Amino acid sequence: MNEKKTWMNKLMGFFLGNQEKRFHEIIIEREVVEEIIQIARQSHPLEFMAMLEGKISDGILRIEGLVFLPGERSNHSAVMNLFMMPMTTGTVGSVHSHPIPSATPSSEDLYFFAKNGLFHLIIASPYIEESMVGYDTFGDVIDYKIA
Repeated sequence: MNEKKTWMNKLMGFFLGNQEKRFHEIIIEREVVEEIIQIARQSHPLEFMAMLEGKISDGILRIEGLVFLPGERSNHSAVMNLFMMPMTTGTVGSVHSHPIPSATPSSEDLYFFAKNGLFHLIIASPYIEESMVGYDTFGDVIDYKIA
């Protein structure tokens, strides 16, 4: 039964285009982390939000940049106009700040995660590497490396 399920999963993954989206490790480039920290600090007490640009190669999701879109922000939310994202952009998730010392996703965050990418970051005040938490599309905490 497991062989059939594995075979069926592979077939469905092929048809849905999910095979290229498998990864076992996440690496965020150091420059991207520094930019996230700097922008979060400059935006305080307002939230900021951006999309994460990256690619999956050899089972590694590598975050290489940020994509900024027009939107609105306040001290308790940030909204982007995703319909304005260029089709050629290789976004794989999102990052946003919380101007409080909690990186726990809200229900709105979880809804956004489920619809917009594979990996998401929340950076909380005081906006340091240790206050940045990664989440998968289901809102579960996921480890990452900075390189």
